Amino acid sequence: MSCPLPYYETHGTQGPYVLMVHGIYSARSHWLPNRDAIAEWARPVILELFGHGRSPTPDDPDCYHPDRYVEYFEQIREALGAERWFVVGQSLGAALTLRYSLLRPQRVIAQAFTNSSSAFAPPESQHRMARDREDRIRQLEANPPDPALSPMNPARNRRVPPEVRRALADDVALHSPLGVARTSMYTAARASLHGRGHENTVPTLLLVGEREERFREARRYIESHLACLEVVGLNGGHGANLDDPQAFNRALREFFERFTDGAGA
Repeated sequence: MSCPLPYYETHGTQGPYVLMVHGIYSARSHWLPNRDAIAEWARPVILELFGHGRSPTPDDPDCYHPDRYVEYFEQIREALGAERWFVVGQSLGAALTLRYSLLRPQRVIAQAFTNSSSAFAPPESQHRMARDREDRIRQLEANPPDPALSPMNPARNRRVPPEVRRALADDVALHSPLGVARTSMYTAARASLHGRGHENTVPTLLLVGEREERFREARRYIESHLACLEVVGLNGGHGANLDDPQAFNRALREFFERFTDGAGA
């Protein structure tokens, strides 16, 4: 069975392309506080994960595999006519953009990501998810939960402006509960790059939301194991780009513009 492409849209009129991938339960509105600022110097390419927002919900589990997203990113890059581009990921989206950079480093000028525990989940976590996957899949397929009721619903973030919260809520209302459940089991459960950080050759910026206490252990692992890494702290939590957008936008631009000369776009 062939897989469709996830939904994506482009913004801006000049400069290098910047692929931007949100995390589970979020959607294109995750980047609202950042999109226009980035479009002043680049062309954001905002993608929605399967089952989220405007993206389709394929039936084939293989369509959700993290390695398939590497293929989707490449198809989109080729369709845009970009020889190379920047990539940005948040949470699960970061696990996918980091994987892309590991497997296609010649196509990535530089990359940035925010808090993502799934990107480098330890082996014991992966083994537990693999052991429980089949039972969990049957449960989720039979009774997929309502994304709006999840504690991970980004529209519950009280630190973002009301208009952004409304946009997030509108996007969550478009989610396919089954698609989100499949993303959890077929994408997130297989997304970890634990033990592979030393393979990275792409200049990388971690824009870390320092208020998220549960990310601190993962941050320590990332800082000690991910090659080519720089770190900037932000006054935010898991959605650091939403919580501290001005600092996020400024740090992202300053980092990426160091590599803009000679970028193939």
